[in-house]
Amino acid sequence: MDLMLAISKAGHDRNQVYVIIEENNDFYMIANGTTKPVAKPKKKKKIHLQLIKNIPSEVLDEIQDKEALDDITIKRILKVYNRRNQDV
Repeated sequence: MDLMLAISKAGHDRNQVYVIIEENNDFYMIANGTTKPVAKPKKKKKIHLQLIKNIPSEVLDEIQDKEALDDITIKRILKVYNRRNQDV
């Protein structure tokens, strides 16, 4: 699966950006590397997430050499994404 980012639309974590780890029938397993690590991802319904289709090239460069996502990589991806969107 390619890298997918999503913004939470509902719940106490509204407007938080997550990396999608796994996709099930009606759910995504999401992680952010800190409060929701890869070892224990959050299960969230698809309708409660807004997928981010246009991922910036700076974010994709972060995972260029990585084979698997770990917590440190996810934190870097989200940090680069949030920094880029803050400037816009």
